Amino acid sequence: MTTQNAINWPERYLPGTGDNFVSNEVIVKGPSAAGVWRYLVDTSTWESYYDNVADISFPQGGGPELGEGVRFRFGTFGFPPLDAQVVEFQPPGEGFPGRLSWTAAQGGRPEEQLDVLHAWLVEDLPGGRVRILTQETQIGRPAAELAAQRPNPMLNGHQAWLDGLVRAATATRA
Repeated sequence: MTTQNAINWPERYLPGTGDNFVSNEVIVKGPSAAGVWRYLVDTSTWESYYDNVADISFPQGGGPELGEGVRFRFGTFGFPPLDAQVVEFQPPGEGFPGRLSWTAAQGGRPEEQLDVLHAWLVEDLPGGRVRILTQETQIGRPAAELAAQRPNPMLNGHQAWLDGLVRAATATRA
C-alpha cells in the first residue's frame, strides 16, 4: 500500500473552516518534482504559463525567487495586488516532497477583507511520475462570493495554473 503526502495546515486555515476551499491535483509522467519546482518558485515565469496572475512585485526587495519568509505582492482573480508572505518552503528531495505555502491578504472595509493560505506539494512518484497538489483556504466576504459562483472560478483557475506548470516543466525536458 502507498500513502500520499498531505498539505500542512495551520489551524486558522483548516479546509472546510473558511469561506472558500479548493483542491486541485495532477499526477503526470514526464517532468520531475525538481523541474516543476523551478517554475513554481520563480515568479518571473508565472505569467508565461498562467494568465490569471499579474503585477508581481517584491516591495521589500528580493525576488523573483520565492523562499522562506519572502514577502511579495501579486494580483489574481480580479483582486488588487495581495500582500503575500511565504510561510513554508521546502524544496523537493529524495524521499520527501517539495512544500510551498504563502498567506495573502487584502485589507479595506469588512466586505473587502480577504485572508488566504495557498499551499503546494510537489513530489516524485515511482515510475517517472510527479504529483502536484495545490489547495487554498480563503476567509472573507470576497471568498464567499467566489465560492457561490458556478463553476467555481478558484477551482478552474488553479487547474489552469497546474496545467500550465506541467506544460512549462515538460517543455524544458524537450
